[in-house]
Amino acid sequence: MAVAIEAEHLVKSFGEQVVLDDLSFSVEEGTVLGVLGPNGSGKTTAVKAVTGLYRVDSGQAKILGRSVIQDAEEIKQFTGFSGQYAAVDEDLSTAENLVLVGRLYGHSKMDARRRADQLIDAFDMGPYARKRVGQHSGGMRRRVDLACALVGDPRVLVLDEPTTGLDPTSRQGLWGMIEELVDGGMTLLLTTQYLEEADVLADQVLVIDEGRQVALGTPEELKGHLGGDRVQVELSSPKQDEGTAVRSIQTLLHDSEVNITASDGHLIFRTPDAARKLVPCVNALTEAGVAIEGISVQQPTLDDVFFALTQDSNTSVTNLPATERSE
Repeated sequence: MAVAIEAEHLVKSFGEQVVLDDLSFSVEEGTVLGVLGPNGSGKTTAVKAVTGLYRVDSGQAKILGRSVIQDAEEIKQFTGFSGQYAAVDEDLSTAENLVLVGRLYGHSKMDARRRADQLIDAFDMGPYARKRVGQHSGGMRRRVDLACALVGDPRVLVLDEPTTGLDPTSRQGLWGMIEELVDGGMTLLLTTQYLEEADVLADQVLVIDEGRQVALGTPEELKGHLGGDRVQVELSSPKQDEGTAVRSIQTLLHDSEVNITASDGHLIFRTPDAARKLVPCVNALTEAGVAIEGISVQQPTLDDVFFALTQDSNTSVTNLPATERSE
């Protein structure tokens, strides 16, 4: 599969602050790369660098094989970008905003109107077409902004936190639109603060912190690094039985080094395929004379991955397979 977006050894500083620190990644055509990271990790700078909105200090970025700096005018014709805030004119109507963007792309007035009508229909914005954008809800403004990013019928779309601040219904509606675009063959680079969003939309997830790559993989691969499902055992008499319970679980798992934490009368540990081990775990604890109130299993989420990786990114990188370390 061909590479649509390629970033190689990007370095960017603002004064003495290094925002991108030798960051490299790529996005294959027709796929979605989700970029996660804490606030200030460099996500927005990264997407602006790969769209040519920021010039980097060193390194290079390409879209469909063209340099985002040297071939900037050509790249604009097949790349759409939507930033964190809706870049629409609130004094213009939905249709007028779309026509204006079309004209900026060099379309004739007739072609710009035709494209605006197509997008209004595709995004189900007919009732809002003649209304001033300043009167729209936040979700509708983001819908107009996304439509504006698609006026040029791009092959590559870059979205910087497209659903931040939206209510859950508006967010899911926008997810559906994005999924339809990707199903149609579009390539998407997406930054987000919502881990569920990356889980739903992304084929690959890049986690960055302090401008460096912390991890890269599919959502399932990243979840797998946590060591399995999360098991929580609620003890009836934690002060009395905690030590015995820990030893019983270690014996059951054949692992004296398994990390078992105690919190508020609960024992918490991770193990692969935990659901199959629930009954043996209960039996082992009962045989050891440990009374329990309950036991539960939770599959790993990207929230778990994110917090584990970004609590100490330097440690996290060294614990990942070599293919996922920052070069």
